[in-house]
Amino acid sequence: MRIYHVSEESDITVFHPRLPDRLDLDPEKGLVWAINDTCLPNFLTPRNCPRVCYYIGENTTERDKRTYITSALYGHVVVIESKWFETMKNTKLYLYEFDIHEFTLQDQNAGYYTSETTQYPIAKFEVENLFEEMSKRNVELRVVDSLWNIYDEIQNTTLNWSMCRMRFAQPRK
Repeated sequence: MRIYHVSEESDITVFHPRLPDRLDLDPEKGLVWAINDTCLPNFLTPRNCPRVCYYIGENTTERDKRTYITSALYGHVVVIESKWFETMKNTKLYLYEFDIHEFTLQDQNAGYYTSETTQYPIAKFEVENLFEEMSKRNVELRVVDSLWNIYDEIQNTTLNWSMCRMRFAQPRK
C-alpha cells in the first residue's frame, strides 16, 4: 500500500506535525496526515473545494451500487459543485509519497493515516490534469449545483464515504 500527502505547493521537503482542528482528535497532539491510494481520488481537487466522495466497499449492497454508481467501469465517485469546475481545470497538484511504516491508520473508511513525528517524502509526483488523473483511476467526477442532497443521501447507504471541506459549500436552500 502507498500513502500520500496532496498539496498545491510544489516545494515541500519536510512535513512537521500540526495540531488538528477537528473536534474528535486530541488538540494537543500534532499530526502529519496522509491518504491511502484507494482514497487518493478524494483529494484530487483544489484544496478548499467542497466535495462528497464515495466508493464501493466490502459491505456495499447491489442496490446501492445500482443507485449511486452509473457504470461498472467506476467504483469511486467524487461530486463537486459547478462553481469549482474552472478552478479544478486550472489546478496542479503534487503528491508527496511517504514510507507507510512511519504512519498508523487513523480512519479506514476515509483512508487516513497519521504520524506524530516529522516526515520526509520518499517521492513526489506532479498531477497537471486532475480530470485525466481521475479517469485513469476509474473515478467518476460529478458536477452539481449543490452538494447537500447527495451529502444527506450518501450517509444512509452502504457505500464508503467521505465529505471534505463542506464549510466552503454553497449554503443549503
